[in-house]
Amino acid sequence: MASTAAPILPGSTVTVEDATSIYNGYTGFVQRISGDRAAVLFEGGNWDKLVTLRLKALQLA
Repeated sequence: MASTAAPILPGSTVTVEDATSIYNGYTGFVQRISGDRAAVLFEGGNWDKLVTLRLKALQLA
């Protein structure tokens, strides 16, 4: 029987696992999901950035 991974839902903490992305290794919070993409909020010091990424590029933290 194949194991099923936990679903990525809004509010989840995720890490970007995409070697081609400048956000590779960043950890953020999923704000919303639409189709096969998720809007992820990255926060750091005095900046915030909301980026849309493919779900397959995200890993639960």
